[in-house]
Amino acid sequence: MNFELPAELLALQAKVRRFIAEEIVPMEHDPRQTPHGPSAALRQDLVEKARAHGLLTPHASIAMGGLGLSHIEKAVIFEEAAYSPLGPIALNIHAPDEGNIHLLELVATPEQKQRWLLPMVQGHIRSCFAMTEPSPGAGSDPSMLSTTAVRDGDDYLINGHKWFITGAEGASVAIIMARMEDGSATLFMTDTDRPGFILERMMDSLDSCFAGGHAVLRLENLRIPASDVLGEVGKGFRYAQVRLAPARLTHCMRWLGQARRAHEVACHYASQRQSFGKALGEHQGVGFMLADNEMDLHSTRLTIWHCAWMLDQGERGNVESSMAKVISSESIWRVIDRCVQVLGGQGVTGESIVERIFRDARSFRIYDGPNEVHRMSLAKKVLARSVHTS
Repeated sequence: MNFELPAELLALQAKVRRFIAEEIVPMEHDPRQTPHGPSAALRQDLVEKARAHGLLTPHASIAMGGLGLSHIEKAVIFEEAAYSPLGPIALNIHAPDEGNIHLLELVATPEQKQRWLLPMVQGHIRSCFAMTEPSPGAGSDPSMLSTTAVRDGDDYLINGHKWFITGAEGASVAIIMARMEDGSATLFMTDTDRPGFILERMMDSLDSCFAGGHAVLRLENLRIPASDVLGEVGKGFRYAQVRLAPARLTHCMRWLGQARRAHEVACHYASQRQSFGKALGEHQGVGFMLADNEMDLHSTRLTIWHCAWMLDQGERGNVESSMAKVISSESIWRVIDRCVQVLGGQGVTGESIVERIFRDARSFRIYDGPNEVHRMSLAKKVLARSVHTS
């Protein structure tokens, strides 16, 4: 793996860094932010700024109007964009739209791409991915999927509950995973204004960085034409993996950017704040925390880049993305937690962006599969390899 970044990528990195610093960071105190994410009006203003700078939806293919970034290129650019919690919203690379765009590019029919994908890439509409369900339905174990799809003439009738669906409020289109009569799973696409698609309530959560927040959905005889099946009937679990491995890694890229922001805020504070006759950072206890931050950020970046490189080689990257998710989520949490400690009182108030990053970041150890589930999966593979080689 060559760690030298090409000149074109370095130029794009600099452009995004400048855009975030000059256009997006000043908007972090915009009153149109809500406990459930930026309002639709704020999101639109952010998107228009990125559009004006030629930075909207850079991960989409060139044919769809994006920059066609490779996974390594995404690792560099997504980190820069997420230096502000509003950056991913502006560049249209936030979850779940980023992963949904990737999936639709690979699986959707030409008609579905024209109807839903193109407006998503252009930043005109948002989407959600409705897979997770309340107990006893599917959570970390998708085999417990309880939402059903029954064939009715040329349509399917969908019934079930979905829970903690990110981006649901204000989304124009949803991708729904449902169980077929034979026990297999299928992905369906639907406009959210169809009868039977019901947003039951919004859920309060620690984070407030996702447009559309998190919602509970109820599907009551939701009628979806067979032409709106995404991919092939019965291959929903397979398509979910096509989406989840790269999307899991882009979560890591974005959170790394936020952790780097927190670290830089803490470093600046530690160099300026005087305590007991010298700069705060000159005290060994504080200096060691900053040094540990630097090492955690570095190891996280290398882990992400390695997995991105694997994906660019055409590998599935399931194992590598699981490891990257666990390593990244735990490393960036340590970084941000140390930053709160360095900042003291400022770290636990809205006086600093670090408090917001702290709240947003805690859920990363749960999103895209709890770390314990990834460890369990990795352990099975380790043991299977051991048996095979003994």
